[in-house]
Amino acid sequence: MAEAAALMTDEALLARFQLSKNQPSGSRTLGFRMLSVNQAAMTVEVEFEARADLLLNPLNQVQGGFLCAMLDECMSVACVVASGMTAAAPTLEMKTSFLRPALPGKLRGVGVVAKWGRRIAFTEGALYDPEGRLLAKATGTVMPMPFKDYKR
Repeated sequence: MAEAAALMTDEALLARFQLSKNQPSGSRTLGFRMLSVNQAAMTVEVEFEARADLLLNPLNQVQGGFLCAMLDECMSVACVVASGMTAAAPTLEMKTSFLRPALPGKLRGVGVVAKWGRRIAFTEGALYDPEGRLLAKATGTVMPMPFKDYKR
């Protein structure tokens, strides 16, 4: 992990996310908003707005692929934070378990870097409904790479 993380407080980093004008289109589609950052614990807490006009399946529940995207976002952002804002974290593999239906509205996500290795990081993510019930969880394997080396 980069020493750059120590140069910015958690509060300053959270403000950087919240004030960003360059949010990726996928994040905007999911209604992503950063709630908290803990660099020492390598965790983030985020919020998603599951829009009824965009993300629902025929049962009026949030489609599972969108839940996977939300979990991937939680885990990837946790890696970006853990890197001191120096690396992207492309997902190599992800396993998702769906525990209960997600309904339209606000969902809370938690992303954790469980282990940061030399070339690979292991991540965990969870999504909760407004009542705090666990909706889905995931584990992932990512390959952090410095933004300057990231090939699009």
